[in-house]
Amino acid sequence: MSGVLSLPPGNPAAGVFQEKMGMGVRALPGNPSGMMFGPCRAMINYRKLMIRLTKEFSFEMAHTLAGYDGPCREIHGHSYRLFVTVRGVPVRDPQSPKYGMVMDFGDLKHIVGRLIVERYDHALVLRETPENHAALEAMRGTYTKIIVTPYQPTCENMVEDFARAIAAELPAGVELFSVKLHETATSFAEWYASDNL
Repeated sequence: MSGVLSLPPGNPAAGVFQEKMGMGVRALPGNPSGMMFGPCRAMINYRKLMIRLTKEFSFEMAHTLAGYDGPCREIHGHSYRLFVTVRGVPVRDPQSPKYGMVMDFGDLKHIVGRLIVERYDHALVLRETPENHAALEAMRGTYTKIIVTPYQPTCENMVEDFARAIAAELPAGVELFSVKLHETATSFAEWYASDNL
């Protein structure tokens, strides 16, 4: 066995032995430190383990890709699915109302809902160009939910824009880990914080 992991009392995994990726992981009751011990490369403090949370969102949005050399240059729509993953250390204070949470799922829902879903759901998104200025003015006389962007509203550009907006609104101690945006059931773009250091 290459390593032993001891979990704090009361952990649901206590008393369980698991072999995974060549490492022995044993939950031993009675170790309040929550430290990994044994012939391991590094000590791991259970109380500082990072946990990832993911919440899924959906919205309907139309767009057009100005200047594109395919059918998506026409106005068309997608049923978008958005996956937002954050990471942090769960609150360890038993007196805190957020005890055991990295972040309240309700708070994450509120942030993403306000910044992304409410804004983009049933909207038409267009890149501002000199060629579409007259068309934009005409549509604004009839439609109220038109969003003009300085960038081409591709899945790639939108996921980057969404990540920047969400990261700026997260509470202290919580980091944005990744954002995945499905344009169709089989096509998506991903943003990872580790790729953008």
